[in-house]
Amino acid sequence: MEIGLPFYTLLIVVIINLTYYLYFAKSAYVKQALPSKSSSPVSVIVCAKNEAQNLLELVPLLLNQTHPDFEIILINDASSDDTRSIVEDFSSKHQNVQMVDVVNNETFWANKKYALTLGIKKAKNDQLVFIDADCRPSSSEWLSLMSAPLSGSNRIVLGYGGYEKVKDSILNRLIRFETVFTAMQYMGYALRGNPYMGVGRNLAYTAQQFYDVSGFMAHMRIMGGDDDLFINEAATAENTAVQLDPDSFAISKPKTTWAQWWTQKKRHVSTAKHYKRKHKCTLGLFFLSQFFFILSTIVAFIFETHWEIIMVLVVLRYLVVMIIMGRGLSRFRESELLPLLPLLELLLIGTQIGLFFSNTNSQPKRWK
Repeated sequence: MEIGLPFYTLLIVVIINLTYYLYFAKSAYVKQALPSKSSSPVSVIVCAKNEAQNLLELVPLLLNQTHPDFEIILINDASSDDTRSIVEDFSSKHQNVQMVDVVNNETFWANKKYALTLGIKKAKNDQLVFIDADCRPSSSEWLSLMSAPLSGSNRIVLGYGGYEKVKDSILNRLIRFETVFTAMQYMGYALRGNPYMGVGRNLAYTAQQFYDVSGFMAHMRIMGGDDDLFINEAATAENTAVQLDPDSFAISKPKTTWAQWWTQKKRHVSTAKHYKRKHKCTLGLFFLSQFFFILSTIVAFIFETHWEIIMVLVVLRYLVVMIIMGRGLSRFRESELLPLLPLLELLLIGTQIGLFFSNTNSQPKRWK
């Protein structure tokens, strides 16, 4: 039986692709240690720009956290709605709520990093935990769990920030799938001693770590990246921990239209080109292996006469991926997405290609 170049090309692509999956699968399979809780003083930092309604929902949940010693830093980032008055109201009624009022200036116009820097400087505690205004902690133990690993050599904690299931739509499913897929990668890499990013929706680090790398100064002019670019610069195998306890998750409200999500993803993707070279290369190769798996599968089915061996290889690849992703989706409470994996994977690859070309022509100018 003659086997041609299309088969061997597909075989090489599948081997590379599955090597990546097996590498970051640790985030899905690592044994979850019994949760430990922190009692060290913590500062929760929330940066809010036109988030009046979301703050009314979030702050009571933060005040209800079981952690014994914490303050809440609410940053009003030059909002045009009622955010400032709501922050003032919370700070006047609760001694552990502090307000930071940011006024835009020409140097740092509409830059979230500038607002966060002012909030970090306001914080009185070394341990800092970050959550976005449109997020909700998954439990009253969230703060204790997210801050618990900040001990010894650990100065950074990567948490999971998921999205609500708001309606039965393909967009919502794609958003949730992409979120789990991304989390499995950055958490899996970190567990392998190779951290490269985190998400500001659920992140913790020490003020000392922030000052040791001069805060956001290395990328202050880049819109976005207060989370992933900071982690890419500051995180090491020795100083980074991962928190996988379900009670430590933070859940956000997802975008409800394709246009809104596209704009959000453009902002996220635009920062990736500023990662360290090794991370750009490894992540780029993984994306190429995803894309070329689809392409080489099509080519192989067209040009190979023995389609049975192509089918075996393709089925084997999907079987391994579904086993790994199934465990990851279960860990992050999204198991219902598994049957749609082939479709969602295809949509995600297409979206990533579109975002790449879109960002070559235009870059996001403001964080909101």
